[in-house]
Amino acid sequence: MPETPEIEPWDYFLSIPNDPRAVTVSRHTLRAILTVNGLAGLIDTAELLAAELVSNAVRHQKGPAALRVRWRDGVLQVGAWDADPEPPRPPGRFAALGGEAEEGRGLALVQACSDLWAWQPMSRFGSRGKYVWCELAAA
Repeated sequence: MPETPEIEPWDYFLSIPNDPRAVTVSRHTLRAILTVNGLAGLIDTAELLAAELVSNAVRHQKGPAALRVRWRDGVLQVGAWDADPEPPRPPGRFAALGGEAEEGRGLALVQACSDLWAWQPMSRFGSRGKYVWCELAAA
């Protein structure tokens, strides 16, 4: 099994407006970041996770949001900040959501596809809010 090359730590932030197109922009930005940093093997899962987190940040509040992509010690952290200080609803199980449910799957996907996820209160842009993040370890 090939070893993951030693990659220096880095952090990227993308400020995003409250606009549904922000999800697509965030996914393309994340893809570029991972490609230039030699982490193409994480792109598919990381894009899914970023899309869910940014979608929640944009959909459930009216203010600004931000995407953060961070690499430290062989772990990729993807997170989204939004101006709503309310904690995210805990992820439900897919079976409990029912086949017709149109909401509630996002954090369940994040939980299922990441190694770890959490949230914390956080201020940014002069607004109180929250930061919801997840981690993927390099194989």
